[in-house]
Amino acid sequence: MTRSDLYDIVIIGGGPAGLAASLYANRARYKTLVLEKVGLGGQLLSYEKVDNYPGFPEGISTFELVELFKAQAEKFGLEHRNADVTGMETEGSIQVIHTSEGDIRSKAVIVASGCSPQKLGVKGEVEYTGRGVSYCAICDGPFYRNEEVAVVGGGDTAVEEAIYLTKFASRVHLIHRRDELRAVKIIQEEAFENEKITIHWNTVVEEVIGGNQGVSELSLRDLATGKTSSLQVPGVFIFVGLIPNADFVPAGVKRDPQGFIITDDTMATAVPGLYAAGDVRSKSLRQIVTAVGDGATAAFNAGRYAESLAHA
Repeated sequence: MTRSDLYDIVIIGGGPAGLAASLYANRARYKTLVLEKVGLGGQLLSYEKVDNYPGFPEGISTFELVELFKAQAEKFGLEHRNADVTGMETEGSIQVIHTSEGDIRSKAVIVASGCSPQKLGVKGEVEYTGRGVSYCAICDGPFYRNEEVAVVGGGDTAVEEAIYLTKFASRVHLIHRRDELRAVKIIQEEAFENEKITIHWNTVVEEVIGGNQGVSELSLRDLATGKTSSLQVPGVFIFVGLIPNADFVPAGVKRDPQGFIITDDTMATAVPGLYAAGDVRSKSLRQIVTAVGDGATAAFNAGRYAESLAHA
């Protein structure tokens, strides 16, 4: 194996954490590669607009923000490759990443693979995914112009996406299992003031029902009374939590009860040379600004680790 075959840092994931890590690593002149399964931007591209990222008082579209991230990373020599990471292992002091495009070797690896929407786990959900069941309002919202749709969840993402869907839908039914929302107050206030949003409190979806044309209705149950009812909608958007994209990470890497990777404050895992950053990491706040900070911290410390191998 020659020096040209070995990277100093390989970053798995091209979202905000991965792009920030690439920026810092390349700026420090480490030989760096970003692996991304689909396209740079990650889950950020599933949303329309960001209004809480510092420096943009009027907010900014997520597409524009991703383009700015990419342009700045490219300025310092971003190298990226589309590949699906299938596994990892350690050979001596070197990390070996198994991908759909072959094995890649690196002194250090930063896992910045993000997370995916949690499934609701009810009858009909899997059957009608892509035919009325969606986990991305910006992707599928325009299909429901002047129709009623449902959103399941009560956190920031669910309420923000419910608000976004009112641009297209005639009415948005927000279904939440509790008697108060978990979203931050300013987002709640916007939802309460929107005349096109109806909130169904203490309510759960028991079944997604449809036919050859896709979803036609939801079977709902009121947790307070136990009564069931039917909601006639052709589309339901589910935002009930997140699961980490970390199936490829070795089983020996410590995780929290939800499966998110545990690191110390340098973003290091218990495996030497393996770091994690962004939404895949166990932490209390998953936002763009925290992902970017994670990525920068991980790149700095992964770089120091790579240098320590060079001098060993």
